[in-house]
Amino acid sequence: MPNISDVLTSQLERFSWSDYSCFVMMLMVCIVIGIYFGFFEKKENTEDEYLVGNRNMPIFPVSLSLVASFISGITFVGLPTEVYSFGIQYVYSAGGVLLMGFFMSTFYLPVFHELNITSTYEYLEARFDRRLRMFGAIMFTIMNIGYLPIVIYVPALAFNQVTGVNVHIITPIVCVICVFYTCAGGIKAVVWTDVIQTISMFGALVIVAVKGTSNVGGSNVVFTEAWNSGRIEAPILDINPTIRHSIWSQVFGGIIYWLQANAVSQNMIQRYLALPTLKAGRIALYIFIGGVIILMCLCSYIGLLIYATYKSCDPLTTKLASARDQLLPLFVMDTLGGHFGLTGLFVAGVFSAALSSLSTCLNSMSAIVLEDFVKPFVKKPLSNTSINWIMRMVVVVMGIICVALVVVVQKMGTVLQLTMSLEAITNGPLLGIFTIGILLPWINATNTLIGGICGVLAMSWVSLNAQWAIASGAIQFEHKEMSISNCSYDFELTVKPEFVHESETFALYRISYMWYTAFGALTTLIFAGLGTFISGASDASKVDLKLIAPCLRKYIRVDRSRKLPKKSHPNRNVIPEVDEESFGEKESTL
Repeated sequence: MPNISDVLTSQLERFSWSDYSCFVMMLMVCIVIGIYFGFFEKKENTEDEYLVGNRNMPIFPVSLSLVASFISGITFVGLPTEVYSFGIQYVYSAGGVLLMGFFMSTFYLPVFHELNITSTYEYLEARFDRRLRMFGAIMFTIMNIGYLPIVIYVPALAFNQVTGVNVHIITPIVCVICVFYTCAGGIKAVVWTDVIQTISMFGALVIVAVKGTSNVGGSNVVFTEAWNSGRIEAPILDINPTIRHSIWSQVFGGIIYWLQANAVSQNMIQRYLALPTLKAGRIALYIFIGGVIILMCLCSYIGLLIYATYKSCDPLTTKLASARDQLLPLFVMDTLGGHFGLTGLFVAGVFSAALSSLSTCLNSMSAIVLEDFVKPFVKKPLSNTSINWIMRMVVVVMGIICVALVVVVQKMGTVLQLTMSLEAITNGPLLGIFTIGILLPWINATNTLIGGICGVLAMSWVSLNAQWAIASGAIQFEHKEMSISNCSYDFELTVKPEFVHESETFALYRISYMWYTAFGALTTLIFAGLGTFISGASDASKVDLKLIAPCLRKYIRVDRSRKLPKKSHPNRNVIPEVDEESFGEKESTL
């Protein structure tokens, strides 16, 4: 009977020259697109062209770019493992995705699109003051620095599983390619590479699903095994917030999580702002929702398919998959290994998901650094040359940081829950701040800033302590049924640490990670509200109506004596003035 090392060696040999060719071809396509938009397309070499495509991008490519940017390699690899280990409860968050679309299209997207801004944090200065703008920009930067290494580490881990190539060799190579086409072609190169990468993602998942289903004897076998093992189950209706996945955390917690990730994140809003009209933005949003749900269902089905394949010999228990997020690559090698180029196509799909998220974040960081950290603090208008150098240098520096921090991420374990937990530290409070700005005009800048700081501190305390408890074994999650009764190779069975009863861990650390973003946003709203209660509400009529959600504007009395924002600095964007005489007519057209 072979041992684990022999099994792995035979699998690694299956990644042939045709697989490498498919993988390299995908990277070459990205390079060619960057070269075309950087050096051959006729264009104005301006900031607006680089960051938002002159606000005239076509709807469908931007929609696919939104899907590709959001469905990173983290979801691509992490969701099948999640379903394999815990069942389909996470899939019910699709309800949160649908409801998020309503809230975003009604309250948030109209405001940002009407203002004609580049950085979402320009809104915070117009609505509050520069302190909030800097707070938002700093939080976004911190989040991106923590997020980018995870994004690139996941596909590198998959590549390592199928080829044996060290993670720290492949990550610099892929980052250099991504930095190149992002620097050269700006948002147009990013969007069009995302289109290719989205097609690659869908193609890879469909091929794996079809071939894997055929291998196990059909979809009936997949669903029967999943049902018998309890992986297909009805939503959990228990309102206990410490339950990892319930219908309440998945739908209502999911609304808040998806709202912050889509409605107030520079990574996503920058693409909506590249579209010419609000109507185009809403169409892109609906296509995005459909694409995300389809991808979630595909990934979830593959998780059930993996169980049907390994039901008698769990690779995680035997350590055939050395890390939880190497389970899908292992399954792909078993399923597609030996078929001309198919394994390479899958790995290209995983890297496509990562590259799209990475390029999106790099392009967005260019906008944030230029608009929020440079322009407000220089005395003279920047030349086009200076602007172009700043934007591209940001991309290069962030790429270097990303590669360096992969070493840290490597020690962190399963990435899907980890990423959502750490993102909530900054994203929950940011959603709270933007929500105050758009929906609560009587709360002023100081109270909002206090609320945001309290939200970040509270979420840092909860999220970091919870992750430490998980890492130390103080918090453990019960997996679905796993078996090693019929393995065809030798392995050493490691003794699992003794389970620590959950009551021994502080209750707040045990709340579901799906509530984290809602907890951060709610903390921000509560402290901002308390500050307003103590100091008194501000006059809502002093707030420019363009900064408030359109559906609320008719309820706010207009102070016609107020002075709207003036252009006080050559580098600072101006919020367009509202024509209040014809406002009712404009409102009806929205």
